[in-house]
Amino acid sequence: MKKLLLVMLVAVQAFTAAAQEKPRYWDDVQVIKKFDQMYTPPAHPLLFIGSSSIRKWGDLERTFAPFTAMNRGIGGAIVNDIIFYLNDIVFPYQPKQIVIYVGDNDVAKEEFTADTILQHTKELLTAIRAKLPEVPVVYISIKPSPARAKWMDKIKAANQLIRDYVSSQKQMQFVDIFKPMQDAKGNNRPDLFLQDMVHMNSKGYDIWRKALLPYLKK
Repeated sequence: MKKLLLVMLVAVQAFTAAAQEKPRYWDDVQVIKKFDQMYTPPAHPLLFIGSSSIRKWGDLERTFAPFTAMNRGIGGAIVNDIIFYLNDIVFPYQPKQIVIYVGDNDVAKEEFTADTILQHTKELLTAIRAKLPEVPVVYISIKPSPARAKWMDKIKAANQLIRDYVSSQKQMQFVDIFKPMQDAKGNNRPDLFLQDMVHMNSKGYDIWRKALLPYLKK
């Protein structure tokens, strides 16, 4: 009897622990939702979503103020995380246009190939298009972070695959920031990055700003 009770107790504890597990970045998204309750989001914004390169763009909303921009990046996110939270950080805002930067963290996963990143990106774009069929989407290419130099071939391959796919879709644009962030000889530029050589400084973001402006809609 005691053995049976012990087994049952362990099972209950395991079930409780599993029930208490939260999805990745759950708390971050709840903070965003609470912020939206405190401050009403703008109607039909230019919505920026993606990973930490979006989240850490501190002056994004001011930089693109004429477009009524809104930053809803999630630091550390991979493509599947953004898919998971579309109902929280995209669809409620009814954006007039969406700018996406995600895939950088996918590159660092050894088990993900360039084709894996393409397939996940296609799932993301298809899910967006299913709910927002006419909303223009701008996809920013994966950047050449010096800290991820060993995966540079994967980055180049993923960028090319995604470029080909995006180019075949209506109301979607591919913006290449890979080449503009390298020097004339095709070398990476550490001067565009913070000390971690993954996240950008203001010079890196200025390249992004100039690359994006021709594609944005007021």
